[in-house]
Amino acid sequence: MIPGFSYELFTTRNIGFVTEAEQARLRQATVFVCGVGGMGGAAFMALVRAGVGRFVIADIDVFEISNLNRQVFANAGTVGQPKAEAAAEAARAINPEIEIEVLGAQWAERLPEIAGRCKVIVNGMDDIAAGLHLYRTAKAAGASVIDAYMAPLPSVIVVRPQDPRPEERLGFPTLGKDWRTLSEDDKRAALLCEVTHVMLHSRSRHHVDLAIAGEVAAGRRSRMSFAPMVITTGMMMAYEAIALVLGRRTGTDCRGWFFNPHRPAVERPLPAPIAALLKPFVVRALAKMVAGP
Repeated sequence: MIPGFSYELFTTRNIGFVTEAEQARLRQATVFVCGVGGMGGAAFMALVRAGVGRFVIADIDVFEISNLNRQVFANAGTVGQPKAEAAAEAARAINPEIEIEVLGAQWAERLPEIAGRCKVIVNGMDDIAAGLHLYRTAKAAGASVIDAYMAPLPSVIVVRPQDPRPEERLGFPTLGKDWRTLSEDDKRAALLCEVTHVMLHSRSRHHVDLAIAGEVAAGRRSRMSFAPMVITTGMMMAYEAIALVLGRRTGTDCRGWFFNPHRPAVERPLPAPIAALLKPFVVRALAKMVAGP
């Protein structure tokens, strides 16, 4: 326990950004954060500090040395520990009254029940197959999913129950397929569909080494991650989660938007006719990147 702790004192400086009634709603809310490493961990940390009172969190990994560059719960004391357990311990050190259900690999089997009671879901995973399961189940349960693109720029999307799933909107070759039996070719093709969207609708290509990005897209290199980008994305996701809990509209939809801190600017999806004209050029450029030298 924290001497002198009370929820009201803990959240007193929130008032003004939210009303006392809204703070009470945050306290009673339950949010599911699936993946508490990079973006998901940053979003979880912000939501804990905002006073969200109940969580279900899940992660199947342990913290590694390579996570220290960007993941808010990764430190010398947590390397080697399960991410979900370490994140939960850190959250309880911020708000001793918080309620957290911690899950590992069993989250996938329990997802229908979780989505049935957690209408706000933050997707912090980078697993395409598990993400399909998350989105499909959320739709059936009437839950909204907050997510981000695999992009060098911070981004955020909010997929509500009535919205098309990313696999539908981006043209993944996964429709009608069991998420547990996807081939590596299916996953790679889905990744390329997402990268094509990112290159087409943002200026991401101007702010990353394209040769390395091509290796990532081809599966020859681990995904790039940079603390300012990852943590900014997590903060944007947290804002959307709070808005959903409180019934506020932010203007973010299932297509989402990119924040370009280098300009700075907000970059939104191109109009459909313009995107259709430019897409063949982007596809060819991406094919050259993936092929490499």
